[in-house]
Amino acid sequence: AWVSSLSMGMVFFCSPIVSIFTDLFGCRKVAVIGAAVGLVGLLSSSFVSTIEPLYFTYGILFACGCSFAYQPSLVILGHYFKKRLGLVNGIVTAGSSLFTVSLPFLLRVLIDSVDLFNTLRVLCILMFVLFLAGFTYKPLVPSTKDKEGGKKGKFKLPPAKKICNFSVFKVLSYRIWALGIPAALFGYFVPYVHLMNHVKERFGDSVPEEVLLLCLGITSGVGRLIFGRVADYIPGAKKIYLQVASFFFIGLMSMMIPLCNVFGALVAVCLFMGLFDGCFICIMAPIAFELVGAQDVSQAIGFLLGLMSVPMTVGPPIAGLLRDKLGTYDVAFYLAGVPPLIGGAILCFIPWVHERQKLKERAKPVDGETTEKMLENESTLVSDTTEKPVKELDSGF
Repeated sequence: AWVSSLSMGMVFFCSPIVSIFTDLFGCRKVAVIGAAVGLVGLLSSSFVSTIEPLYFTYGILFACGCSFAYQPSLVILGHYFKKRLGLVNGIVTAGSSLFTVSLPFLLRVLIDSVDLFNTLRVLCILMFVLFLAGFTYKPLVPSTKDKEGGKKGKFKLPPAKKICNFSVFKVLSYRIWALGIPAALFGYFVPYVHLMNHVKERFGDSVPEEVLLLCLGITSGVGRLIFGRVADYIPGAKKIYLQVASFFFIGLMSMMIPLCNVFGALVAVCLFMGLFDGCFICIMAPIAFELVGAQDVSQAIGFLLGLMSVPMTVGPPIAGLLRDKLGTYDVAFYLAGVPPLIGGAILCFIPWVHERQKLKERAKPVDGETTEKMLENESTLVSDTTEKPVKELDSGF
Protein backbone atom coordinates (compact mmCIF):
# COMPACT_ATOMS: atom_id res chain seq x y z
CA ALA A 1 0.00 0.00 0.00
CA TRP A 2 2.83 2.39 0.81
CA VAL A 3 4.44 1.74 -2.58
CA SER A 4 1.33 2.82 -4.50
CA SER A 5 0.64 5.69 -2.08
CA LEU A 6 4.19 7.00 -2.49
CA SER A 7 3.84 6.70 -6.25
CA MET A 8 0.64 8.77 -6.38
CA GLY A 9 2.05 11.37 -4.00
CA MET A 10 5.27 11.81 -6.01
CA VAL A 11 3.32 12.46 -9.22
CA PHE A 12 1.86 15.60 -7.67
CA PHE A 13 4.80 16.57 -5.44
CA CYS A 14 7.03 16.80 -8.53
CA SER A 15 4.61 19.05 -10.44
CA PRO A 16 6.19 22.41 -9.49
CA ILE A 17 9.62 21.10 -10.56
CA VAL A 18 8.14 19.78 -13.81
CA SER A 19 6.64 23.17 -14.58
CA ILE A 20 10.04 24.84 -14.18
CA PHE A 21 11.69 22.37 -16.56
CA THR A 22 8.82 22.78 -19.03
CA ASP A 23 9.36 26.53 -19.10
CA LEU A 24 13.13 26.12 -19.47
CA PHE A 25 13.33 23.36 -22.08
CA GLY A 26 9.86 23.06 -23.65
CA CYS A 27 7.12 20.44 -23.58
CA ARG A 28 8.69 17.98 -26.00
CA LYS A 29 12.00 17.37 -24.19
CA VAL A 30 10.39 17.17 -20.76
CA ALA A 31 7.69 14.73 -21.93
CA VAL A 32 10.15 12.46 -23.79
CA ILE A 33 12.66 12.34 -20.92
CA GLY A 34 9.85 11.80 -18.40
CA ALA A 35 8.45 8.87 -20.36
CA ALA A 36 11.95 7.39 -20.67
CA VAL A 37 12.53 7.68 -16.90
CA GLY A 38 9.12 6.13 -16.23
CA LEU A 39 9.92 3.28 -18.63
CA VAL A 40 13.21 2.59 -16.81
CA GLY A 41 11.47 2.68 -13.43
CA LEU A 42 8.69 0.32 -14.50
CA LEU A 43 11.07 -2.09 -16.22
CA SER A 44 13.47 -2.19 -13.25
CA SER A 45 10.50 -2.83 -10.94
CA SER A 46 9.83 -6.05 -12.81
CA PHE A 47 13.25 -7.47 -11.86
CA VAL A 48 13.26 -6.84 -8.10
CA SER A 49 12.59 -9.73 -5.72
CA THR A 50 11.84 -7.82 -2.48
CA ILE A 51 9.56 -4.91 -1.67
CA GLU A 52 12.24 -2.48 -0.44
CA PRO A 53 13.66 -1.67 -3.90
CA LEU A 54 10.09 -1.01 -5.13
CA TYR A 55 9.96 2.10 -2.96
CA PHE A 56 12.59 3.59 -5.27
CA THR A 57 11.95 1.93 -8.63
CA TYR A 58 8.15 2.19 -8.62
CA GLY A 59 7.37 4.66 -5.84
CA ILE A 60 9.89 7.33 -6.88
CA LEU A 61 11.51 6.63 -10.28
CA PHE A 62 8.39 5.52 -12.15
CA ALA A 63 6.21 8.17 -10.45
CA CYS A 64 8.62 11.01 -11.24
CA GLY A 65 8.76 9.90 -14.88
CA CYS A 66 4.96 9.87 -15.07
CA SER A 67 4.83 13.35 -13.55
CA PHE A 68 7.28 14.71 -16.12
CA ALA A 69 5.28 13.10 -18.94
CA TYR A 70 1.84 14.12 -17.65
CA GLN A 71 2.02 17.89 -17.18
CA PRO A 72 3.38 18.80 -20.65
CA SER A 73 0.41 16.93 -22.14
CA LEU A 74 -1.87 19.55 -20.56
CA VAL A 75 0.32 22.56 -21.34
CA ILE A 76 0.84 21.71 -25.03
CA LEU A 77 -2.89 21.82 -25.75
CA GLY A 78 -2.99 25.57 -25.15
CA HIS A 79 -0.36 26.07 -27.84
CA TYR A 80 -2.68 24.75 -30.55
CA PHE A 81 -6.24 25.37 -29.37
CA LYS A 82 -7.95 28.48 -28.06
CA LYS A 83 -11.57 28.43 -29.20
CA ARG A 84 -12.25 24.77 -28.36
CA LEU A 85 -9.70 24.28 -25.59
CA GLY A 86 -12.33 22.85 -23.23
CA LEU A 87 -13.43 20.18 -25.71
CA VAL A 88 -9.83 19.23 -26.46
CA ASN A 89 -9.04 18.86 -22.74
CA GLY A 90 -12.18 16.76 -22.37
CA ILE A 91 -11.11 14.40 -25.16
CA VAL A 92 -7.54 14.10 -23.87
CA THR A 93 -8.46 13.54 -20.21
CA ALA A 94 -11.23 11.10 -21.18
CA GLY A 95 -8.45 8.68 -22.10
CA SER A 96 -7.67 8.15 -18.41
CA SER A 97 -11.33 7.27 -17.79
CA LEU A 98 -11.19 4.73 -20.62
CA PHE A 99 -8.26 3.00 -18.96
CA THR A 100 -9.88 3.32 -15.51
CA VAL A 101 -12.68 1.14 -16.86
CA SER A 102 -10.67 -1.34 -18.91
CA LEU A 103 -7.24 -1.63 -17.26
CA PRO A 104 -8.32 -3.31 -13.96
CA PHE A 105 -9.87 -6.22 -15.89
CA LEU A 106 -6.82 -6.47 -18.16
CA LEU A 107 -4.46 -6.41 -15.16
CA ARG A 108 -6.42 -9.17 -13.43
CA VAL A 109 -6.16 -11.39 -16.50
CA LEU A 110 -2.43 -10.66 -16.95
CA ILE A 111 -1.54 -11.22 -13.28
CA ASP A 112 -3.45 -14.52 -13.19
CA SER A 113 -1.83 -15.77 -16.39
CA VAL A 114 1.73 -14.37 -16.49
CA ASP A 115 2.30 -13.22 -12.83
CA LEU A 116 3.02 -9.69 -11.53
CA PHE A 117 6.54 -9.15 -12.87
CA ASN A 118 5.69 -10.07 -16.45
CA THR A 119 2.60 -7.85 -16.16
CA LEU A 120 4.88 -4.90 -15.37
CA ARG A 121 6.93 -5.73 -18.48
CA VAL A 122 3.77 -5.74 -20.60
CA LEU A 123 2.84 -2.33 -19.21
CA CYS A 124 6.24 -1.07 -20.40
CA ILE A 125 4.72 -1.16 -23.90
CA LEU A 126 2.32 1.62 -22.88
CA MET A 127 5.21 3.67 -21.51
CA PHE A 128 7.10 3.20 -24.77
CA VAL A 129 4.06 4.48 -26.69
CA LEU A 130 4.07 7.51 -24.37
CA PHE A 131 7.77 7.99 -25.13
CA LEU A 132 7.08 8.06 -28.88
CA ALA A 133 4.07 10.35 -28.44
CA GLY A 134 6.25 12.93 -26.70
CA PHE A 135 8.12 13.56 -29.95
CA THR A 136 4.92 14.91 -31.53
CA TYR A 137 4.83 17.89 -29.12
CA LYS A 138 5.87 20.96 -31.08
CA PRO A 139 5.48 24.01 -28.81
CA LEU A 140 4.32 27.22 -30.46
CA VAL A 141 5.02 29.41 -27.42
CA PRO A 142 8.80 29.87 -27.08
CA SER A 143 10.48 28.41 -24.01
CA THR A 144 12.87 30.30 -21.74
CA LYS A 145 15.78 28.52 -23.40
CA ASP A 146 14.76 29.84 -26.82
CA LYS A 147 14.41 33.37 -25.48
CA GLU A 148 17.72 33.40 -23.64
CA GLY A 149 19.68 31.59 -26.35
CA GLY A 150 18.44 33.62 -29.31
CA LYS A 151 19.90 32.95 -32.72
CA LYS A 152 23.35 31.94 -31.49
CA GLY A 153 21.95 28.86 -29.79
CA LYS A 154 23.86 29.51 -26.57
CA PHE A 155 21.88 28.80 -23.45
CA LYS A 156 22.44 31.06 -20.47
CA LEU A 157 20.80 30.19 -17.21
CA PRO A 158 18.05 32.76 -16.67
CA PRO A 159 17.61 34.61 -13.37
CA ALA A 160 16.02 32.81 -10.44
CA LYS A 161 12.89 34.94 -10.81
CA LYS A 162 12.33 33.51 -14.28
CA ILE A 163 13.12 29.93 -13.26
CA CYS A 164 10.63 29.95 -10.36
CA ASN A 165 7.88 32.11 -11.76
CA PHE A 166 6.17 33.12 -8.52
CA SER A 167 4.66 36.08 -10.37
CA VAL A 168 1.57 33.93 -11.02
CA PHE A 169 0.73 34.40 -7.33
CA LYS A 170 0.53 38.15 -7.92
CA VAL A 171 -2.69 37.44 -9.82
CA LEU A 172 -5.36 37.63 -7.12
CA SER A 173 -7.83 35.38 -8.96
CA TYR A 174 -5.15 32.67 -9.28
CA ARG A 175 -4.33 32.92 -5.56
CA ILE A 176 -7.98 32.36 -4.69
CA TRP A 177 -8.11 29.43 -7.11
CA ALA A 178 -4.93 27.92 -5.65
CA LEU A 179 -6.52 28.20 -2.19
CA GLY A 180 -10.00 26.92 -3.06
CA ILE A 181 -8.99 23.79 -4.98
CA PRO A 182 -6.79 22.27 -2.23
CA ALA A 183 -9.38 23.23 0.39
CA ALA A 184 -12.00 21.23 -1.52
CA LEU A 185 -9.72 18.21 -2.01
CA PHE A 186 -9.41 17.37 1.69
CA GLY A 187 -12.59 15.34 1.33
CA TYR A 188 -12.66 14.89 -2.43
CA PHE A 189 -10.77 11.56 -2.62
CA VAL A 190 -12.18 9.97 0.52
CA PRO A 191 -14.99 8.13 -1.34
CA TYR A 192 -12.56 6.86 -3.99
CA VAL A 193 -10.27 5.35 -1.36
CA HIS A 194 -12.75 3.97 1.21
CA LEU A 195 -15.88 3.22 -0.82
CA MET A 196 -15.02 -0.43 -1.45
CA ASN A 197 -14.43 -1.13 2.25
CA HIS A 198 -17.68 0.62 3.13
CA VAL A 199 -19.58 -1.55 0.65
CA LYS A 200 -18.10 -4.72 2.16
CA GLU A 201 -19.11 -3.63 5.65
CA ARG A 202 -22.60 -2.55 4.63
CA PHE A 203 -23.59 -5.21 2.05
CA GLY A 204 -21.02 -7.98 2.54
CA ASP A 205 -19.78 -10.03 -0.41
CA SER A 206 -23.22 -10.43 -1.95
CA VAL A 207 -22.93 -7.39 -4.28
CA PRO A 208 -20.54 -6.82 -7.22
CA GLU A 209 -18.51 -3.93 -5.85
CA GLU A 210 -16.51 -3.64 -9.09
CA VAL A 211 -19.65 -2.20 -10.69
CA LEU A 212 -19.16 0.97 -8.66
CA LEU A 213 -15.67 1.53 -10.08
CA LEU A 214 -17.06 0.86 -13.53
CA CYS A 215 -19.78 3.48 -13.02
CA LEU A 216 -17.28 6.04 -11.76
CA GLY A 217 -14.95 5.49 -14.72
CA ILE A 218 -17.62 5.52 -17.43
CA THR A 219 -19.50 8.60 -16.25
CA SER A 220 -16.23 10.43 -15.53
CA GLY A 221 -15.25 9.98 -19.18
CA VAL A 222 -18.68 11.10 -20.34
CA GLY A 223 -18.52 14.12 -18.04
CA ARG A 224 -15.15 15.19 -19.43
CA LEU A 225 -16.46 15.13 -22.97
CA ILE A 226 -19.73 16.92 -22.15
CA PHE A 227 -18.45 19.59 -19.79
CA GLY A 228 -15.32 20.16 -21.86
CA ARG A 229 -17.56 21.17 -24.75
CA VAL A 230 -19.84 23.21 -22.49
CA ALA A 231 -16.83 25.13 -21.14
CA ASP A 232 -16.09 26.44 -24.64
CA TYR A 233 -19.42 28.30 -24.62
CA ILE A 234 -18.75 29.94 -21.24
CA PRO A 235 -16.68 33.12 -21.60
CA GLY A 236 -13.58 33.93 -19.56
CA ALA A 237 -13.24 33.09 -15.90
CA LYS A 238 -16.93 32.20 -15.60
CA LYS A 239 -15.82 28.65 -16.40
CA ILE A 240 -15.10 28.51 -12.67
CA TYR A 241 -18.82 28.07 -12.04
CA LEU A 242 -18.59 24.59 -13.59
CA GLN A 243 -16.02 23.63 -10.96
CA VAL A 244 -18.21 25.16 -8.27
CA ALA A 245 -21.12 22.98 -9.43
CA SER A 246 -18.88 19.90 -9.56
CA PHE A 247 -17.64 20.43 -6.00
CA PHE A 248 -21.19 21.02 -4.76
CA PHE A 249 -22.54 17.79 -6.26
CA ILE A 250 -19.50 15.72 -5.25
CA GLY A 251 -19.80 16.95 -1.66
CA LEU A 252 -23.52 16.21 -1.68
CA MET A 253 -23.03 12.73 -3.15
CA SER A 254 -20.35 11.96 -0.56
CA MET A 255 -22.80 12.81 2.23
CA MET A 256 -25.45 10.58 0.63
CA ILE A 257 -23.25 7.44 0.58
CA PRO A 258 -24.02 6.46 4.22
CA LEU A 259 -27.75 6.99 3.55
CA CYS A 260 -27.82 4.38 0.75
CA ASN A 261 -29.22 1.18 2.23
CA VAL A 262 -29.87 -0.30 -1.22
CA PHE A 263 -27.03 -1.13 -3.62
CA GLY A 264 -28.92 0.40 -6.56
CA ALA A 265 -29.01 3.77 -4.79
CA LEU A 266 -25.24 3.57 -4.29
CA VAL A 267 -24.83 2.91 -8.02
CA ALA A 268 -26.84 6.06 -8.80
CA VAL A 269 -24.67 8.09 -6.40
CA CYS A 270 -21.50 6.83 -8.10
CA LEU A 271 -22.89 7.70 -11.54
CA PHE A 272 -23.44 11.32 -10.50
CA MET A 273 -20.13 11.50 -8.67
CA GLY A 274 -18.20 10.27 -11.70
CA LEU A 275 -20.00 12.71 -13.99
CA PHE A 276 -18.99 15.76 -11.95
CA ASP A 277 -15.53 14.36 -11.28
CA GLY A 278 -15.01 14.50 -15.04
CA CYS A 279 -16.27 18.10 -15.03
CA PHE A 280 -13.71 19.13 -12.40
CA ILE A 281 -10.76 17.52 -14.16
CA CYS A 282 -11.36 18.52 -17.78
CA ILE A 283 -11.70 22.28 -17.20
CA MET A 284 -8.68 22.69 -14.92
CA ALA A 285 -6.29 23.61 -17.75
CA PRO A 286 -8.73 25.98 -19.56
CA ILE A 287 -9.26 27.89 -16.31
CA ALA A 288 -5.51 28.19 -15.77
CA PHE A 289 -5.14 29.64 -19.29
CA GLU A 290 -7.87 32.18 -18.54
CA LEU A 291 -6.38 33.30 -15.23
CA VAL A 292 -2.65 33.63 -16.04
CA GLY A 293 -2.34 33.36 -19.84
CA ALA A 294 -0.51 30.88 -22.07
CA GLN A 295 2.98 32.13 -21.16
CA ASP A 296 2.70 31.31 -17.44
CA VAL A 297 0.25 28.41 -17.53
CA SER A 298 2.87 25.70 -17.07
CA GLN A 299 4.03 26.85 -13.66
CA ALA A 300 0.48 27.86 -12.70
CA ILE A 301 -0.67 24.25 -13.20
CA GLY A 302 2.49 22.92 -11.56
CA PHE A 303 2.09 24.98 -8.39
CA LEU A 304 -1.58 24.03 -8.18
CA LEU A 305 -0.88 20.30 -8.53
CA GLY A 306 1.84 20.61 -5.90
CA LEU A 307 -0.61 22.24 -3.49
CA MET A 308 -3.17 19.54 -4.32
CA SER A 309 -0.78 16.80 -3.21
CA VAL A 310 -1.12 17.75 0.46
CA PRO A 311 -4.91 17.29 0.89
CA MET A 312 -4.89 14.29 -1.45
CA THR A 313 -2.37 12.59 0.84
CA VAL A 314 -3.84 13.72 4.18
CA GLY A 315 -7.61 13.40 3.61
CA PRO A 316 -8.06 9.62 3.17
CA PRO A 317 -5.85 8.62 6.16
CA ILE A 318 -7.86 10.95 8.42
CA ALA A 319 -11.05 9.25 7.21
CA GLY A 320 -9.44 5.90 7.98
CA LEU A 321 -8.60 7.04 11.51
CA LEU A 322 -12.20 8.11 12.04
CA ARG A 323 -13.39 4.67 10.95
CA ASP A 324 -10.97 2.98 13.36
CA LYS A 325 -12.19 5.15 16.24
CA LEU A 326 -15.93 5.00 15.50
CA GLY A 327 -16.20 1.56 13.88
CA THR A 328 -18.02 2.87 10.80
CA TYR A 329 -17.35 5.02 7.74
CA ASP A 330 -20.57 7.05 8.09
CA VAL A 331 -19.08 10.06 9.91
CA ALA A 332 -16.04 10.03 7.57
CA PHE A 333 -18.28 10.31 4.50
CA TYR A 334 -20.42 13.02 6.10
CA LEU A 335 -17.34 15.09 6.95
CA ALA A 336 -15.78 14.39 3.53
CA GLY A 337 -18.66 16.26 1.92
CA VAL A 338 -17.92 19.48 3.81
CA PRO A 339 -14.54 20.54 2.26
CA PRO A 340 -15.84 20.39 -1.37
CA LEU A 341 -18.72 22.69 -0.36
CA ILE A 342 -16.30 25.13 1.33
CA GLY A 343 -13.88 25.04 -1.61
CA GLY A 344 -16.72 25.64 -4.07
CA ALA A 345 -17.89 28.65 -2.04
CA ILE A 346 -14.36 30.13 -2.17
CA LEU A 347 -14.20 29.69 -5.96
CA CYS A 348 -17.42 31.67 -6.45
CA PHE A 349 -15.53 34.95 -5.92
CA ILE A 350 -13.03 34.35 -8.75
CA PRO A 351 -15.06 35.63 -11.76
CA TRP A 352 -15.87 38.90 -9.97
CA VAL A 353 -12.23 39.40 -8.90
CA HIS A 354 -10.96 38.52 -12.38
CA GLU A 355 -13.27 41.04 -14.06
CA ARG A 356 -12.08 43.79 -11.73
CA GLN A 357 -8.46 42.92 -12.57
CA LYS A 358 -9.23 43.18 -16.26
CA LEU A 359 -10.85 46.58 -15.82
CA LYS A 360 -7.77 47.85 -13.99
CA GLU A 361 -5.46 46.52 -16.71
CA ARG A 362 -7.56 48.18 -19.40
CA ALA A 363 -7.49 51.47 -17.53
CA LYS A 364 -3.68 51.58 -17.35
CA PRO A 365 -2.94 51.83 -21.11
CA VAL A 366 -5.77 54.34 -21.51
CA ASP A 367 -4.19 56.59 -18.92
CA GLY A 368 -0.86 56.21 -20.64
CA GLU A 369 -2.31 57.22 -23.97
CA THR A 370 -4.00 60.30 -22.55
CA THR A 371 -0.80 61.49 -20.88
CA GLU A 372 1.14 60.94 -24.11
CA LYS A 373 -1.44 62.96 -26.03
CA MET A 374 -1.24 65.75 -23.46
CA LEU A 375 2.55 65.83 -23.79
CA GLU A 376 2.28 65.91 -27.57
CA ASN A 377 -0.17 68.82 -27.41
CA GLU A 378 2.12 70.71 -25.05
CA SER A 379 5.11 70.16 -27.35
CA THR A 380 3.20 71.40 -30.37
CA LEU A 381 2.11 74.54 -28.48
CA VAL A 382 5.69 75.24 -27.44
CA SER A 383 6.99 74.68 -30.99
CA ASP A 384 4.34 77.01 -32.39
CA THR A 385 5.23 79.80 -29.98
CA THR A 386 8.95 79.50 -30.73
CA GLU A 387 8.52 79.28 -34.49
CA LYS A 388 6.46 82.50 -34.75
CA PRO A 389 9.23 84.99 -33.73
CA VAL A 390 11.71 83.14 -35.90
CA LYS A 391 9.45 83.58 -38.92
CA GLU A 392 9.00 87.27 -38.09
CA LEU A 393 12.75 87.73 -37.87
CA ASP A 394 13.21 85.98 -41.23
CA SER A 395 10.64 88.22 -42.84
CA GLY A 396 12.26 91.32 -41.28
CA PHE A 397 15.69 90.50 -42.68
